[in-house]
Amino acid sequence: MGFGDLKSQSGLQTLNEFLGDRSYIEGFVPSQADVAVYEAVGKAPAANLSHALRWYNHITSYQSQKDSLPGVKKSLDSYGPAGTAAPAKPAPVADDDDDDDEDLFGSDDEETKALKAKRLADYEAKKAKKPALIAKSNIILDVKPWDDTTDMDAIEKHVRSIEADGLLWGASKFVPVGYGIRKLQISCVVEDDKVSVDFLEEEITKNEDLVQSVDIAAFNKV
Repeated sequence: MGFGDLKSQSGLQTLNEFLGDRSYIEGFVPSQADVAVYEAVGKAPAANLSHALRWYNHITSYQSQKDSLPGVKKSLDSYGPAGTAAPAKPAPVADDDDDDDEDLFGSDDEETKALKAKRLADYEAKKAKKPALIAKSNIILDVKPWDDTTDMDAIEKHVRSIEADGLLWGASKFVPVGYGIRKLQISCVVEDDKVSVDFLEEEITKNEDLVQSVDIAAFNKV
């Protein structure tokens, strides 16, 4: 059967449908099968035959080396839909064993099942011992004073006095912001399920005499 007349619209339509889920006429690399069909087509298919046009343009890039492509060129009608049927399944091999015969040597099914059960139990026990992953974040805060007369050391002391389960304060420094005013930039690592950004801002700004505001300078998952 093949594709039929590849110079006709019906033949090109058959080719287009055939290439809808294929890159090549046969196999997974360009071969003499592609060369044979390409030469039968003769010119680029119309744009509405997108699969055939894609294949044609691709095989065109191999024309300078078409003779070296693998395979043996066969007759045109040996390619196409007629060759796509799934190969017949081989006949089942006859079992010479009589299912009703007594197994004189016993069976290892029970032993195999016991081994699988033991391995599964060992795996579950090992998984249960593995500690749960704790989500953490590294946060850098900018703590701003009211003016240049604010005691920055007192601000830092106030911030570090804030304690909570899952909160660890890190490095800090004073950063100039202009007009003689400095801000406290301080880092901390928090466990996400225990300490929130809102909690930190609320606790730091409780000291209204020292702290004007708190900004998040950086927020990264650890």
